[in-house]
Amino acid sequence: MTENDAAARSWLRPDLRESLPAYEPIEPPEVLAARLGIPPERIVKLDGNENPYGMGDRAIAALRAVPADFALYPDPEQRALRAALALRMGLGAEQIVAGAGSDELIDLMIRLLVAPGETVVVCPPTFGMYRFSTLVQGGRVVEAPRKPDFGLDIDATVVAIRSSGARLVFIASPNNPTGNLLSPEELDALLATGTFVVVDEAYMEFTGEEGSVCRVASGAPNLAVLRTFSKWAGLAGLRVGYGVFPHAIAEALMVVKPPYTPNTAATVAALASLEDLPALMGRVEAIVRERDRLAKALGALPGVRTFPSRANFVLARFTDRPAREVRDALRQRGIFVRHFDQPPVDDCLRITAGRPEQTDAVIAALTEVLHG
Repeated sequence: MTENDAAARSWLRPDLRESLPAYEPIEPPEVLAARLGIPPERIVKLDGNENPYGMGDRAIAALRAVPADFALYPDPEQRALRAALALRMGLGAEQIVAGAGSDELIDLMIRLLVAPGETVVVCPPTFGMYRFSTLVQGGRVVEAPRKPDFGLDIDATVVAIRSSGARLVFIASPNNPTGNLLSPEELDALLATGTFVVVDEAYMEFTGEEGSVCRVASGAPNLAVLRTFSKWAGLAGLRVGYGVFPHAIAEALMVVKPPYTPNTAATVAALASLEDLPALMGRVEAIVRERDRLAKALGALPGVRTFPSRANFVLARFTDRPAREVRDALRQRGIFVRHFDQPPVDDCLRITAGRPEQTDAVIAALTEVLHG
């Protein structure tokens, strides 16, 4: 580190100066292809839970034909998108807030409700943004680890909330990376603690809406539900998510959020996607079928155990070979899946459900690797 770097670093907040709590993102196909020295079209990208079919035809057409002037700011009140989402969900638009992906809403909820030094409870293994955004805000993370089968340990979670005086608890349902759902009884127990509960339903469309708590959120004072267009609608690159909040929380979010998110292109694509539901839900059904085929094929391989998933991915545990070694062997074949360094999933790979030919490719490669 140069003298100038050291001087500049001294301006960082003391709690972030020694180690920034980096979130490990995934990389785009062109970067992965360049690293391997192969054409991007040869990459089988199953590491990001992205939609293998991309955005819908109506969204593509709407973006090509959009009359909006991209030199102008978008509507700061998100009127059209909030109204369309309210109609879709049968809720009041005043309870809905959209953002630049649900990641922005996670960050905003922490900034709005958690002061530096206050506590957020998370239930690992789970989505890393909850921890990341809490630490960046200066909050404290308390973990209530899941059971060996990755079910929520509701008793331990309730104890963690009450003993720490937690301001927030984040629960992903279906959970990422394990794919299991929050039960109504577990939700009731969390709400009864009096803490604010955020249920992240980024993958809920892949369950047929089974287990969604959006309706509960419309009448509970300490419950919010997050959703995204990234997975079911294929809009991950445009960054558009939304949430259902108590009215007072929604009002406050609209005050503290950056005024012009989601951007105009994201809004146009999201509105077109909501008008294209039959086609997009058909793609969701195809992804679910492929997820189940992937799980069955993985489970038939030697030394591989899969966990039931209601999302668009499968978590597979490798008992005979280190999971990192398997991941690296797949990478050399142009196939990218997600590995996590931390137990209890460091012996697992999360594999996104792709198109049929992508499933065939990953199973063929794994068969070769595991028998090699």
